[in-house]
Amino acid sequence: MHRIASELRYRLRALLRNGEMEAELDDELRFHLDRHAEKLMAAGLPRREAERQARIAFGGVARIKEDARAAWGLALFETTLQDLRCTVRALRKRRDLTFGIVATLALGIGANATMFGIVDRLLVRAPATMLDPERVHRVYLHTSPDGEAATDRNLAFPRYLDVARGTSSFDVVAAFQTRQVGVGEGATLREVPVTVASAAFFDLFAARPALGRFFTAAEDVVPEGSPVVVLGHAFWQSHFGGRRDVLGQPLRVDRLTATIVGVAPEGFVGMADQGVPAAYVPITAFAHSLRGPDYAGGYGWSWLELVARRKPGVPLATAEADLTQALGRSWRAAAEQDPGWGSAEDARPRGELAPVHVQRGPDATADSRVATWIAGVALVALLVACANVANLLLARAHGRRREIAMRIALGVSRGRLLRHLAMESLVLALLGGGAGLLLAEWGGGALRRLFLPEEAAAVVLADGRTLLFAGGLTLLVALLTGLLPILHSRRTDLADAFRAGMGEGQDRRSRASAGLLVLQTTLSVLLLVGAGLFVRSLHNLLSLRLGYDVDPVLFAAANPRGVELSDAETAGLNRRLLAAAQAMPGVRSAALAASVPFWSNEGRGLWVEGIDEVGKRGSFVLQAATPGYFETLGTRILRGRAFDERDGERSPRVVVVSDGMARALWPGRDPLGRCLRIGEPDAPCTTVIGIAEHVRSRDLFDAREHSYTIPASQYGSPMYPQLFVRAEGDAAALVEPLRRRLQREMPGAAYVRVLTLRSLVDPNLRAWRFGAVMFTAFGGLTLALAAIGLYSLLEVSAARRRRELGVRVALGASTRDVVRLIVTHGLRLVLLGVALGGALALWAAPSLESLMVHESVRDPLVYGVVAALLLAAALLASIAPAWRALRLDPTLALRAD
Repeated sequence: MHRIASELRYRLRALLRNGEMEAELDDELRFHLDRHAEKLMAAGLPRREAERQARIAFGGVARIKEDARAAWGLALFETTLQDLRCTVRALRKRRDLTFGIVATLALGIGANATMFGIVDRLLVRAPATMLDPERVHRVYLHTSPDGEAATDRNLAFPRYLDVARGTSSFDVVAAFQTRQVGVGEGATLREVPVTVASAAFFDLFAARPALGRFFTAAEDVVPEGSPVVVLGHAFWQSHFGGRRDVLGQPLRVDRLTATIVGVAPEGFVGMADQGVPAAYVPITAFAHSLRGPDYAGGYGWSWLELVARRKPGVPLATAEADLTQALGRSWRAAAEQDPGWGSAEDARPRGELAPVHVQRGPDATADSRVATWIAGVALVALLVACANVANLLLARAHGRRREIAMRIALGVSRGRLLRHLAMESLVLALLGGGAGLLLAEWGGGALRRLFLPEEAAAVVLADGRTLLFAGGLTLLVALLTGLLPILHSRRTDLADAFRAGMGEGQDRRSRASAGLLVLQTTLSVLLLVGAGLFVRSLHNLLSLRLGYDVDPVLFAAANPRGVELSDAETAGLNRRLLAAAQAMPGVRSAALAASVPFWSNEGRGLWVEGIDEVGKRGSFVLQAATPGYFETLGTRILRGRAFDERDGERSPRVVVVSDGMARALWPGRDPLGRCLRIGEPDAPCTTVIGIAEHVRSRDLFDAREHSYTIPASQYGSPMYPQLFVRAEGDAAALVEPLRRRLQREMPGAAYVRVLTLRSLVDPNLRAWRFGAVMFTAFGGLTLALAAIGLYSLLEVSAARRRRELGVRVALGASTRDVVRLIVTHGLRLVLLGVALGGALALWAAPSLESLMVHESVRDPLVYGVVAALLLAAALLASIAPAWRALRLDPTLALRAD
């Protein structure tokens, strides 16, 4: 060990104090030469001759120095440093080429680093500080009542207790839900994400509070727990300025006035599915403030998500079987309490332990599929960029063949030359990788915020996993871009290189360039077809009639926030809110409503004469609204009439059904005047007075989802205060004035939230918008790179063939013949790439089928447009080389070689 340490110190000294070592070497050599010369002088030789004989005896000082440096172990380092200096000089000499290559690689590497960060956090990486994430699972409940499979991850509080107490395979079972609630009071009130959690939730993480403590199991007991709150670190910084005296202070969280007992550590975001939590409160305290003690006994309020951690050594199958048994017992307990749940034998409840990431579970959204696809698309775009850069470097190496041949002839080893070329590729890749990371940090934020919580989306350069991925990708890019130039230079023939004529090396280079161009074209077709399919799907989606107008409508919801209102007071508040909205400047109409598309929807049991089970005909959303609802939403009445002021509380019950509901319940018959019983089988008959267009309330594509609308006066009780408002002009500009006006009507701590209807609908279109934009962007990039590659190939090819073209022109070849010769060479390669790319797209397209909206993945129009686009790009790229070939002087061309 002492010898190894001594050797290591010696080599470090040679590396870090090289000048001192060189001086010592010179002194030592001079000392030995002087001693030897002195001996010779003592033997009678003159000084000059003695010094000459001493130098001869030593055999050359330069060689001795080289041997000594080799012993220091720095030869490879020095030659690498020399190669690096030479590479930097060469790249600075061709700044335009260097900039183009670095920019191309930066786009490819930056896009891949961004998408890796998104997919990693969305589908792979465990939540921050989670303990043993491979044993942690989300709990899903699968049922099959009446043969209709259903999956739910939202369970009632008693169901959570049944699982926690009735299983033995888990060491932690926790429940949580993150929801937007008002935090603070007065001017400080903000609606932010708050995680309502059981005390066991914190046991899933290795997190220590930055201040104070987390709440305990003693503070999370049925029925009302303790009103305590733990602040999220970012909220503590922004709302309280990071003050340490916040402990013990009161904080209003929705209806709950809680005492601050702790601050979560920086970087801790819990599950962060619905945003980074501003605070954490116990389930029991929050639920009791919202619903009273009833939350703890009834199975009807399914609102909590369950997370369970298997005990060490318990197999997944065993834990799932244990979970299923507990859910079966829980279902039977619910059925005993309320026969409406049906028997466990009928429902066949089954538990599933899925990955902790929602987007890997059974109810994953289209976002995860699109994000995964875009990550793959980014890799394809990077391959195209690598092919383009390899082609440019190959052309550069081909142009330097005389220089390379000269250096070989002068004694430079081929290995040293190849190391130099490899260094050039590595430097370019490192520059591209560094620029790509900066691009991902500054330019990829919008993409990350689209899919990830705010804190998770904020960093790239501080994320070790993304940096490691980008580093590996950069080395791979260096290998891919440098391999062909190195292989080409390795086979350089000296005589052919000095002649620079039509040798074998040029043919190899031409074939390699043509192959790279075909690869670029093939991959470009693949991406452009994907872009075309997504754009067509997005167009179809935007053209899809939702059953209401989106852009001119606003939605306002009042949050009583614990203010107790009687039925009469709630009805009075509803009247005041409606009147205030209708009197606002810029408002065309307004109406109160019970259900809101993609926000909250209500359902009740339905009974129709002649139909045994109405539920088998589809799912039915109940809407209750005041007169003017259809006008405000822009929902068209197709037949019959809408309800109005005549249809009051004491008037005959009436309903307007959607046309889809009419077809499902009364196929082939006139639905007007039919009887519908709502809520109970013996409820009074509700008469169908109108048929409205189909309304999409919960799912854009579920054809079995139907809606029916009754007058608010016949709803049975005062509705929750929420209303739709139709604006005369820009709805977004009316949000804040409407909120301020309605807030004046709110009692006590209650507040109003106003949103555009577009903000509720757009998240359901996000995946298709993103797919269309990203496929088009990457497709356009690869198309441009393919056109540049074709131009480069044709330009070099025309330059190489100038003697042949000169002979053809001298022998009488026409302008048309010369142009056809240049253009057809490029078109043949592009046509081959189009054919291969089309075949590859046809093979891969079915995997996109689930993301298409009324669009065939084999749409001939899309494939035809892509082919025409690439052929047009090929023709444009051929113009400049063909024009230069036309202006060729045959005499000069024949003399050139």
